[in-house]
Amino acid sequence: MALIVQKYGGSSVADAESIKRVAKRIVDTRRAGHDVVVAVSAMGDTTDELLDLAHQVAPISAPRELDMLLSSGERISMALLAMAIHSMGFEARSFTGSQAGMITDATHGAARIVDVTPVRLREALDEGAIVIVAGFQGFNRDTRDVTTLGRGGSDTTAVALAAALDADVCEIYSDVDGIYTADPRVVPKARKLDVVSAEEMLELAANGAKVLYIRAVEYARRHGVMINARSTFSSSQGTFVLGAGMSIPAAVAATLEESAMEEPIVAGVATDLGQAKVTVVGVPDVPGKAAEIFTVVAKSGANVDMIVQNVSAAATGRTDISFTVPKPDASLALRALAAEQSGIGFENLIHDDQIGKLSVVGAGMRTHSGVSATLFEALSTTGVNIEMISTSEIRISVVVRGDDLAEAARVVHTAFGLDGDVEAVVHAGTGR
Repeated sequence: MALIVQKYGGSSVADAESIKRVAKRIVDTRRAGHDVVVAVSAMGDTTDELLDLAHQVAPISAPRELDMLLSSGERISMALLAMAIHSMGFEARSFTGSQAGMITDATHGAARIVDVTPVRLREALDEGAIVIVAGFQGFNRDTRDVTTLGRGGSDTTAVALAAALDADVCEIYSDVDGIYTADPRVVPKARKLDVVSAEEMLELAANGAKVLYIRAVEYARRHGVMINARSTFSSSQGTFVLGAGMSIPAAVAATLEESAMEEPIVAGVATDLGQAKVTVVGVPDVPGKAAEIFTVVAKSGANVDMIVQNVSAAATGRTDISFTVPKPDASLALRALAAEQSGIGFENLIHDDQIGKLSVVGAGMRTHSGVSATLFEALSTTGVNIEMISTSEIRISVVVRGDDLAEAARVVHTAFGLDGDVEAVVHAGTGR
């Protein structure tokens, strides 16, 4: 008998029929002799609908009350799922985040988990019940308020439960069959991976891959949780995300070709249309100016990703500094910099939200040369111009025009030999 934590996203529990289908999968796992703990998201687009409703009532909502509102979505789906399991003849108990012992800091809308005390969950499991937990939410001991974890919070809830309960595996269910070498909506010939390292998955998630959220992957790596990304709509084995020291499950290893056991040079290609570029024009090229700029940006709350500084013009002694931020953060950075323009001494600000970021990720880059040459050659053959470049040990990212991103991803995917023989299947169409 194993203890399995399962997480089901919004598309997996979008309506009554979907909830019954998920309940059957959970019951099948229980029938196989396993203990089951489930973290569930709100149904379909419920969270977005609640946000829209809140903004209609009050353009600027009180953070505490917004968390009270948004946490209701998961409570609806957890109760309905428990009812569906009951109708199949199995005991199920639903718990809110606070009842499950999900303790967070006091930050509303983006709380971080500080402790998990799953006493009631243990009791329910010992009594033979299937446990259903509302994802995305927790409880702060000092304020005694409900909190929410932000986007992807249900993934993080599932991984945190798996760590606290010492589960054998954490299964994250969505509407794709696993983790692909690229987003199958962008690259139809993307190929499903059997195994990916946590290190590679962190880079993919940080650079646009939506199938797993970066906070959940980082939590899993830190606490030694094995993730299996699977589809609610098929029986495919999915993709295992392995941290340091973890072994490929025997059931997967037996199906792998011998050649597949060799670490690939490139694991995948990630795309991101959610960033904007800010260029600070005419910055005096003297020590300390970059520090002034990014101190202002940091205080605004904007999260900087890529940075490029041009060579200064000899005639003027000035340079341009460009950086990328998530689109919602761009206005924060622009307002903060404009307020400090005279003190910093730059000439102008340029905002560009029509960019796309393409990233090539692979642990094999450490030991193989020529990855950059293959990437740039592929982009040049299709006429895509590179505006910015950033690298890490196992990643190369480039910024291109947003309109060019999809074609660039397909060409680069092919250039690295990642194309599959058949088109990937997306069962529900959202990726979650």
